[in-house]
Amino acid sequence: MEVILLEKIRNLGDIGAKVEVKPGYARNYLIPYGKAAVANKNNLEKFAKMRDELEKNAAAAFKLAEERKAKLEQAVIAVPVKATEEGKLFGSVSTSNIAQALKDAGFEVKRSEISLPQGAIRQVGEYEITLLLHSDVIAKIKVNVVAAKD
Repeated sequence: MEVILLEKIRNLGDIGAKVEVKPGYARNYLIPYGKAAVANKNNLEKFAKMRDELEKNAAAAFKLAEERKAKLEQAVIAVPVKATEEGKLFGSVSTSNIAQALKDAGFEVKRSEISLPQGAIRQVGEYEITLLLHSDVIAKIKVNVVAAKD
């Protein structure tokens, strides 16, 4: 299915790109969330009129993400968790735990923006976590997983 991207999508294309995607991806994600439109004559004409506005919105979102990145990269977040004396956690630290710790520290970060490619953290220590703030903005923060004091 051919669609026109209304915003930049990582690993797919930039604003205005006509791309071929699987029909389910277009119907279930891109079109309902306003990220793309079906590439037909009518939508191509609409997009030509809206292009400047979409690019201006994208530039504003990029600038906001850059500002958030500058603030976040200076932060070191501590996540207290119950652990054994050897440092193995009872349970794990997931994206929701990190998002809550960031919120407690005064940062607004969505759970979906946090990337843990190796999965949940199961050991006490210091970790570098990747935040995907925008398709072009990636921030790295330090997260200290510490044993909770009872």
